Amino acid sequence: MPERETVYIETSVISHATAWPSNDPAVLVLQTQAQLWFRHQAPNYSLVTSQFVIDEATLGDPDAAADRLALLADIPLLLPDDRVEHIADEIIQKALMPPSARIDALHVASAAVGGVEYLLTQNCRHIANAHTLPRVYDLLEDLGLPRLLICTPVEFLGSMNDDDESDT
Repeated sequence: MPERETVYIETSVISHATAWPSNDPAVLVLQTQAQLWFRHQAPNYSLVTSQFVIDEATLGDPDAAADRLALLADIPLLLPDDRVEHIADEIIQKALMPPSARIDALHVASAAVGGVEYLLTQNCRHIANAHTLPRVYDLLEDLGLPRLLICTPVEFLGSMNDDDESDT
């Protein structure tokens, strides 16, 4: 049996998957996508995360944090690696992410150093940002890191309707 591809789970996906339903329709869509991804796609992959995600998940409301940590409980952590800090620094120094988004740079660096195939996020401001992704990919390639695809749950969910041949 072939080895399953690996997905790094970033904090925004965990937060959306476990949050109470939002009154904001846009946020509710993200929550639904995250929940559907865990229900229908997660079983097809090897999941990993990092201590950075665990640390973020513990913040805020204690009940909400407990829900986030419960979802993360069975997801293995990537091993710490000294290269992660250096790569995050490079991402910020090259203005691919602002210094205020250092944790987001650490997620990208962790996934890249961990050699995963996918970084799953719903953070499109700094991580899955179409304006900066090509430059992030170029930097990771210049640093000799394996190919990493940064994507959102909805990009996986499109395959759920493969039996339906309509494009509507």
